This record gives sequence, structure tokens and C-alpha cells, in this order.
Amino acid sequence: MKSSILTNREKEVFELLVMNKSTKEIANFLDISEKTVRNHVSNVMQKLGVKGRAQAVVELLKLGELSI
Repeated sequence: MKSSILTNREKEVFELLVMNKSTKEIANFLDISEKTVRNHVSNVMQKLGVKGRAQAVVELLKLGELSI
């Protein structure tokens, strides 16, 4: 079984993004700063080599990292 390319926190952030939560809502829900949320999103986009959140979600769905 292959291990996830995402950390648990990155996965939590993207699961909430898929649920149409804003950066502020995600930060409040996870009790972290908005900057930390943006850092997690940025790190995932860099890992995937994509330019935007929507593209990252599509790639994560293809890889089986996320489900909707």
C-alpha cells in the first residue's frame, strides 16, 4: 500500500476546501491561522506541481487522496 503524499493536516485542509469552506472558516475550524492554511495549500500545490487550488483538488481526486 502506498503512503499518502499529503500530511494529515494537508488532507484535512483540502477535505474542507472540497466542502467549499473559506480559508478563514478552515482556520477557525482547525484552530490554526489563516496563514498556516495558505501555507498548507501552497505546499500541496508545490508537491503536485499545479498552479491553483482547483487544479490541486482535481489531481488529489485522480490520485485517490481525496474523495467527494
